[in-house]
Amino acid sequence: MSAGKQKTILGIGGAHIDRRGRIAVDFVPGASNPGTMREEAGGGTFNALRNAVQRGVGARMMSVRGGDAAGETVARAIQAAGIRDLSVTFLDRVTPSYTALLDRHGDVVAALADMGLYDLAFAKQLRRASARAAIAEADAIFTDANLSAEALARLPALAAAKPVFAIAISPAKAVRLKSILPALSCLFLNAREAGALSGLGPDAPAPAMLDALKTLGLGRAVLSKGADPVLALDGGRIFSITPPSPKTIADVTGAGDALAGAASAALLSGRPFSEAVREGMAAALLALESADAAPLLTRDAFEAALALVPPAETLHEAPNEGEAHVA
Repeated sequence: MSAGKQKTILGIGGAHIDRRGRIAVDFVPGASNPGTMREEAGGGTFNALRNAVQRGVGARMMSVRGGDAAGETVARAIQAAGIRDLSVTFLDRVTPSYTALLDRHGDVVAALADMGLYDLAFAKQLRRASARAAIAEADAIFTDANLSAEALARLPALAAAKPVFAIAISPAKAVRLKSILPALSCLFLNAREAGALSGLGPDAPAPAMLDALKTLGLGRAVLSKGADPVLALDGGRIFSITPPSPKTIADVTGAGDALAGAASAALLSGRPFSEAVREGMAAALLALESADAAPLLTRDAFEAALALVPPAETLHEAPNEGEAHVA
């Protein structure tokens, strides 16, 4: 980041407990599968901010949690990450949680999101004067589709001209973002989420999904699909970057959040879009190789990972639009 005042991202979204069970054998549906279970603080926005902070930006976290031991765990994790905590605690509520079952290769077999508090509280929280003040002080907003559609609809007006970055979170929740797509500076999502949000379904060609999202008003998006090339929409241009192969996949959890957080930090720092996506992919590579939801992005490890990410290749550029959006 260039010299001067440190840029700050305000995260508004998920900061909860992540529980991940890793099966040690070939998964058998409907049966008891031996494995291990681990628990830590996570959440799409919180994970993204943890990566962004390591890439040189300041961060504040606005979430909601319960007055239980899980909430205390989340609060300690936010503080340990060097993120200012602006969250609200509801003493009579249970902290949201995400429980995933991973196969022996680290891929998600099934997951359950117990996040009713987010649906209940975020819209109310955004009406508070303290929330409006925090948004006014930030240089950019980072959010996720854990917020209700009502809460998300409030963000563009509150953010005014500030950049707003978002993660789609899941196919079921991605559709909540539809009304604010034109206001987003960049949306990070996978093929299943893009299929749901575009209405084309998860098996549609990725470029067609991005074209459909562009028609809905979205200007920039980063679409990932496992080991397949990452595709990015930049106005009338679609470019592709092939992800490097990880040495080993410790856990897929948090890889998309790492991409979003590191790329958003790079964009806020003034990097060209294609280079910001490359930086996000380097963070995602390290996340795949880490058992933690948010990897450690040391300078040496990050630079080594970034060196493995190839330059962007343009797949499509609409006439009279591409020049304004070339990264």
